[in-house]
Amino acid sequence: MNDRFERQRGLIPADQMSLVTATVIGVGAIGRAIGLQLAAIGVRRIQLIDFDRVEAINITTQGFSASDIGRPKVDALSAAISAVDPSVLVEAIEDRFRPKQSIGDAVFCAVDSISSRAAIWRSAEHRCRFWVDSRMLGESIRILTASDEESRNHYKSTLFAQSEAQSGNCTTRAVIYAASFAAAVAVHQLTRWIRALPLDRDSSINLLASEWSVVA
Repeated sequence: MNDRFERQRGLIPADQMSLVTATVIGVGAIGRAIGLQLAAIGVRRIQLIDFDRVEAINITTQGFSASDIGRPKVDALSAAISAVDPSVLVEAIEDRFRPKQSIGDAVFCAVDSISSRAAIWRSAEHRCRFWVDSRMLGESIRILTASDEESRNHYKSTLFAQSEAQSGNCTTRAVIYAASFAAAVAVHQLTRWIRALPLDRDSSINLLASEWSVVA
C-alpha cells in the first residue's frame, strides 16, 4: 500500500502531527482551505465551527461546489475532508463559537470581524497552545500567530475597536487564490510550531504589490 505521507515525511513529523487536535473557527474562504490542508498534511482530529450555509457566491470565492449550495458549510467541508482521508475525525458544529465549546490545542481563527476575533480570543487564550488569526481583504493578507507570552501580547495589541478596522471584510471583497495563500501561511506556522521552529508572529502580504513583511 502506498504511503501518502512519503514525500512530506522529511518536512513534517507525522507522529507529532497526528497528536494535534485542530479547531477551525469560520470555514469560509480561508477556513475551508485551512481545513483541507490540515487533513492533507496529517492532522487526525479537526473541529469545524461555523453557523453559515453555502451560497452560490461561495463557489467562486471559497471553493465550495455547486452541489453544496444550501448545505451548512461545516457539513460540506466535513465531506470534503472525508474525501481527502476518511479516517480523519471531524466534529462539525453548525453554530457560532461559544465560550462553553471545547477547543483543540491548535486554533485557527478565520472569522470576518475584529469584534468576533476579540471575543473568541478572550475565551480561547488560556485554553489553546497555538493560535493563528487569518485576515484578508481583497489581495491583502495578514497572518498573526501566538504561542508564547510575547506573541500573545503582540496579538492582543492587534485587536483594535471594530470602528477602527479597514473598511470592508473578506465577505465583501475576496478571491480564492488569496484565501488559499493565507491558509497556506497559517498552516505552515503550525508545522513550524510542531517542529519547535521560530514562528512569524505577524506576517503581512500584499499580493498585488508583491510585498511581504514579517515580524518574527
